[in-house]
Amino acid sequence: MIIIVDDCDALERADTLGFGREGISTEGLAASDFKEWVRTAPEPELAAVEAFVLGQFDDRRFFPKIIKQRTHAPVLALNGGRSLQETLDLFASGVDDVIADPTHIHEILARIKAIKRRAGSEPAGEVSGQILVFGDGRDPEVGGEPLHLPRRERRILEYLVSNKGRRVTKGQIFNFVYGLFSEDIDENVIESHISKLRKRLRHRLGHDPIDSQRYLGYRLNDC
Repeated sequence: MIIIVDDCDALERADTLGFGREGISTEGLAASDFKEWVRTAPEPELAAVEAFVLGQFDDRRFFPKIIKQRTHAPVLALNGGRSLQETLDLFASGVDDVIADPTHIHEILARIKAIKRRAGSEPAGEVSGQILVFGDGRDPEVGGEPLHLPRRERRILEYLVSNKGRRVTKGQIFNFVYGLFSEDIDENVIESHISKLRKRLRHRLGHDPIDSQRYLGYRLNDC
């Protein structure tokens, strides 16, 4: 999930950037609401956040420090005025990257991945046996060939690969795919997505690489 902080209309900004079209869950928060949330959010919620995008609001130069006290997720800022001094001030405040506004969703995703690669937390593509995922909107490669997946199933597979060897709960997957504040969506929808994903993987690989245990969650085995 990517959180967008903006005092104009953060949710509208998320729609404009096109995160939903890429199957990436977003949450838009006003600066005052975000400041309270990031200071008090439980660790599992913070762990579901892939990056923070700071839009336009007062005192945003103080926010990178607040964020980095709780999480190592990348912090990016949008610079609508394209002012050199503003860009320098944002970097000095601790943001990981500054992006000219307006921008394209693919540029934001590419910069997030580049930041993670530099930090050593994410390679160009993540591999689990015969499965290669990219995390930038591209379909995964399974058994050496691209496998087209609906966007929710693709995001679930990316999450399982990033946690390969570890068991993750249905709630953790839900937070990653749908966001932390999707109260209007039933968490059990994850079971349907995973059932369909398993069928596609079984058809391609000849076996089911996803191990599930009731009440404990799911784990992707090397295949």
